Amino acid sequence: MINRIIEFSLKNKLIIGILTLILIAWGVYNFTILPIDAVPDITNNQVQVITIAPSLAPQEIEQFITYPVEIAMANIQNVVEIRSISRFGLSVVTIVFKDKVNQYLARQLVSEQITIAENNIPEGYGQPEMMPVTTGLGEIYQYVLEPEPGYEDQFTPMEIRTIQDWIVKRHLSGIPGIVEISSFGGFLKQYEVSIKPRTLVGMDLTLMEIYAALQENNQNTGGSYIEKGPNAYYIRAEGIVENKEDIEQIVIKNIQGIPILIRDVAEVKIGSPPRFGAMTKDGKGEAVGGITLMLKGANSAQVIKDVEERIKHVEKMLPEGIKIHAYLNRAELISKTIKTVRTNLIEGGLIVIFILILLLGNYRAGLIVASVIPLSMLFAFSMMNLFHVSANLMSLGAIDFGLIVDGSVIVVEGIIYQIHKNGLKEKINQQQMDDNIYKAGSRVSKSAVFGVLIILIVYLPILAFSGIEGKMFKPMAQTVIFALLGALLLSLTYVPVMASLFLSKNAKHRRTIADRIITFLQNAHKPVLEFSLNHKGLLLMVVVIVVSITFFLFTRMGGEFIPTLEEGDLAAQMTLPPGSSLSESVASSSRAEKILLEQFPEVKEIVSKIGTAEVPTDPMAVEDADIMIIMKPKDEWTSANTREELVDKMKAALSVLPGVSFEFTQPIQLRFNELMTGIKSDVAVKIYGEDLDVLYDKANIAASFIQNIEGAGDVGVEQIVGLPQLLVKYKRDKIAQYGLNINDINRIIRIAFAGESAGIVYEGERRFDLVVRLCEDCRNKLQSIRNLRVNKPSKDLILLQQVAEIRIQNGPMQISRDNTKRRITIGINVRNRDIESFINE
Repeated sequence: MINRIIEFSLKNKLIIGILTLILIAWGVYNFTILPIDAVPDITNNQVQVITIAPSLAPQEIEQFITYPVEIAMANIQNVVEIRSISRFGLSVVTIVFKDKVNQYLARQLVSEQITIAENNIPEGYGQPEMMPVTTGLGEIYQYVLEPEPGYEDQFTPMEIRTIQDWIVKRHLSGIPGIVEISSFGGFLKQYEVSIKPRTLVGMDLTLMEIYAALQENNQNTGGSYIEKGPNAYYIRAEGIVENKEDIEQIVIKNIQGIPILIRDVAEVKIGSPPRFGAMTKDGKGEAVGGITLMLKGANSAQVIKDVEERIKHVEKMLPEGIKIHAYLNRAELISKTIKTVRTNLIEGGLIVIFILILLLGNYRAGLIVASVIPLSMLFAFSMMNLFHVSANLMSLGAIDFGLIVDGSVIVVEGIIYQIHKNGLKEKINQQQMDDNIYKAGSRVSKSAVFGVLIILIVYLPILAFSGIEGKMFKPMAQTVIFALLGALLLSLTYVPVMASLFLSKNAKHRRTIADRIITFLQNAHKPVLEFSLNHKGLLLMVVVIVVSITFFLFTRMGGEFIPTLEEGDLAAQMTLPPGSSLSESVASSSRAEKILLEQFPEVKEIVSKIGTAEVPTDPMAVEDADIMIIMKPKDEWTSANTREELVDKMKAALSVLPGVSFEFTQPIQLRFNELMTGIKSDVAVKIYGEDLDVLYDKANIAASFIQNIEGAGDVGVEQIVGLPQLLVKYKRDKIAQYGLNINDINRIIRIAFAGESAGIVYEGERRFDLVVRLCEDCRNKLQSIRNLRVNKPSKDLILLQQVAEIRIQNGPMQISRDNTKRRITIGINVRNRDIESFINE
């Protein structure tokens, strides 16, 4: 079979030449469309279900939302695990499937179960929905909108957020490969009807009357049409409010012929809902930005290029004085990674070519063998695209050109040997050349094939990997196998043809540098070989001792899954004490940014993301923040030489912030850790139990022991308790006495403090909620909730404190669950030590 391939190639050189050109064209085309990224996407196969219920505490979120969703999802087959987070106003349930399950089939199964879960969630408590189809590598382009110099005072955070939502986000949507644009920071614009409780009492009004009036006086309708002569006139009634003045003139009710208007009892103004997240930048206060989320499996290099092109068009639509600034652009990391791979491949290729020419003793033979390298790589690129393997540090970084040309070297050496073996004294003709090549190929082809097959066998076990290790290492094995198969095919077809056409047909032998090198190596090897054969026992004893020592050292080496990729930038997780306000988090992050910028010249810029974004891919509390530290190139560092040293100095500098803790990692690493395990740290210790207070105490005890282990850089206990809550405990006998019901009282509390939309106000194509709530000063006073009127109008005044006990108590801050079991996590970032030995200790 092998000999027939060689014979066919020599007899049909034109066909082989055409096929080679087709391979080049096919390879170049596939190279241009090959997905490129920095690292393989090792995110597990998961679907996230989120439910937003702004007025519910963690206990209610867990009981009424998270638990029904988890139970519904438990019936799905091929599920590896179900984990959840219940925070104030937010439930996130993550369903992890086996890798064999198609992503879209998984989403279809989850969608069917969401319908079942909705029936078990009380009405008005939130609508479960699936997160976009994205992964840990999805956040490819993160940006902020910032005023240009001289325009800082012309734009408020609310105005910038409106620009983000209605200009930037709108025009970035629809890019191929982008599934969502998530807004972050600023104030969401609303038309707010701000009410003072005393005014309501003085006019014998209730919140529900105002809410109903706004709902009933903000709508359009139609009345079909009427015919008049030859024409038809379509009836259209306009009743939608267009501005604040229209809202102020809405009638609530009429008392003795005097209309009571909204403006008589409330202030209509531009407001914003209670926030659960914010963004700060460079210690200058709040900022507004966005995060582009890429479709799972998309070509990140191409998607980023399309985003950058679209950004250029969007910038032309922005008001004068506003610009878009990208602070995290995956293209930069991809560029660095590909540059590293390209440099290694080029340098490795040049070294191999030099060695080939030097040791083969024939520059033509060396160049023929060297030409196999780019051709086999083009074949590999084509197969990578066919099998959906992206080009990244792992897939291309393992390419060894010495292995690739192994079969071709054997074939070419055999050909040269065959020609010189014949001892021809004059130039041979083409037929004699082909005959010699065929004889040489027939003799050494099996050796070439089996040599390549032996190398391939080494990589076969890697193809059996599954899970995270499979996603990390299988691309490497596949790429090497593709390149080796391409090189093997070329060694049996292309190489014999090129040798036939371009090797010298003059068989005269001249002593070359290669001959001298080989002679030297043979002379050096011969006495060593003779000594070994004459002292077999001593040699075996030395080998056994060396192997034993090596095995002993190997068991003490420790290990880790993969060396940490130097992303170039840093990420810090800031945690404040439970119960801290959003304004306190904003102030703390701004102080931390100033410290880092002032003390570390390596830092280019810093952006902090506090709490939860519009699309809660990362459900954090307002006490938590992810601080993205964008660094200058490493050759410009002056404070430290290594990342670990710099992190230690940064932690020391930030220690002046009282009550604030920091854990350092890297942006992509942080997202991978979180999406794969639900934890952002390198190592996680989980403790399971039902009582949250007991869990928290046990976790703190465990953390105190872990902190003393060598290599424990950051040790943090998950904050699950200590959230101050204002508890309203109803007195059922009083409610019965006054003829009230809990549903109506709950809605009054929700409207008064959280606010509830009573309609929409349109500004052209833009739309904003029309919300009713108490004035800001009233909402921040405990007395306001005590004196909140809860009865119907024209009745004796009944206050909330008359029908409920109102007190402050600490409650759970977050409830985390794995497979329906409550748990707490101790997160550890390991530094200056391998993870395996750290875990074993």
